[in-house]
Amino acid sequence: MSTQPKLELDRTVGMLNQLGLINAAEQLPALLSESVKGNQPPHLFLDRLLSSETERREERRIKTSLKLSGLPTGQTLGNFDWSFQPGVEKRQIETLATCAWVKEHATVILAGPPGVGKTHLAVALGVRAVEQGFSVAFYRLEDLLHSMKRDADEPPRRLKGKKYLKVALLVVDEVGFQTMTRQEAGLLFRMVSYRYQRGATVITTNKAIKDWPEVLAGDEVMATALLDRLLHKCHLLTIRGRSYRLKELDKVIK
Repeated sequence: MSTQPKLELDRTVGMLNQLGLINAAEQLPALLSESVKGNQPPHLFLDRLLSSETERREERRIKTSLKLSGLPTGQTLGNFDWSFQPGVEKRQIETLATCAWVKEHATVILAGPPGVGKTHLAVALGVRAVEQGFSVAFYRLEDLLHSMKRDADEPPRRLKGKKYLKVALLVVDEVGFQTMTRQEAGLLFRMVSYRYQRGATVITTNKAIKDWPEVLAGDEVMATALLDRLLHKCHLLTIRGRSYRLKELDKVIK
């Protein structure tokens, strides 16, 4: 390559970097060389260059969003053991994976005993939502209650900016393992009421819906009002089956 074309290429790379098109700047020499050798039309070369930049930006967006979400790593729909848990309707989960329900501000409740894969599926749906461009936050109920107690005296104007209220999808794990105090039940009700028709929610629970009043400090009235909002537009999946953790224990024992 002569000095003049090299200088012109360096100038183009520099301008791409100034515009923030970092990956395009890195890929330009190789893609340009391939384009010349293959006698590709200019629009095809440009399409490949911009596609490379777009794909890398999307990878960075997903990586950053997953980190900010607090979702546990390594739990996806791709590595869920469908054969071990045949009671889970794969077609229903695949429908939920389209995230149409997130756009509709609906609720998904995954109910069942410990160890049957509720958290895995909840996290996997959260990951899929991130991939499709939605903001997501994951909390175990204990951590969510701690955050809400800390924010209990915040004025409404500042409270609206809290992550558990403003994200498109909130994932709440492990509801029902402990009975809430009246204050905790009230804070949960306030959160559900605010997000009603504003955001989507996934909840995992070891309790049947009929048993929720005892979880919510034994308050039948509050439980009815809370469930009225959660169940208005809700996909309820009850998972019955063996525990994955007991499956691993069986291997050790054997």
